[in-house]
Amino acid sequence: MIAIAHQLQAIQREVRHCAVASGEGIGVLVRREYAAPIGECWLALTDPERLKRWFLPVGGELRVGGTFQTEGNAGGEILRCEAPRLLRVTWGGETSVVELRLVPVSDTATVIELDHTVPIEIAGGGAGALFVGPGWDGALMALGLYLGGEISADPAAAAASPEAQEFSRRSAHAWAAAIEASGTATAGEITAMTAMVMGHWAPDSTPASE
Repeated sequence: MIAIAHQLQAIQREVRHCAVASGEGIGVLVRREYAAPIGECWLALTDPERLKRWFLPVGGELRVGGTFQTEGNAGGEILRCEAPRLLRVTWGGETSVVELRLVPVSDTATVIELDHTVPIEIAGGGAGALFVGPGWDGALMALGLYLGGEISADPAAAAASPEAQEFSRRSAHAWAAAIEASGTATAGEITAMTAMVMGHWAPDSTPASE
């Protein structure tokens, strides 16, 4: 069973305007602390054998300058890899950039920040964060379960389960609140985008009591 409320509360979310190579962009930042040493977190994020146990199978030339491809999802280029603190890759396109930053809190705890930036022409404004935010929330939750010893036989199936869809539904509302707080989109844009993406993130979810 997923403790949905606990998992959602464990994640900090931020949406912001930011500078990207082409000019103005939108940044989506998620942050979570894990009860695991930085080395263990780094391996979970970069070792193909571990990645497939909680995220997706990953193949390619896994080195700086090489390319990677996740099974059934995005691929990209590895721009920087500075173990065990920094990984920077493109994600689904050369202007979509994901940076993972690991910060040790103690010998047994690590904060992971995932910063995803895209040009504003792609995001269309802050409400565009709803296209990616719930997905990254789900990844951070799956990583936490894995680091805690809960290993799924089929991560892809687990991500599509009714419980996971309910998590994603609530996650979308949490991102809508983060977008509203950021001032990067109007109330109308947020409402319209939330309704639009719900069918993607939680197609079979029946709203439950918050």
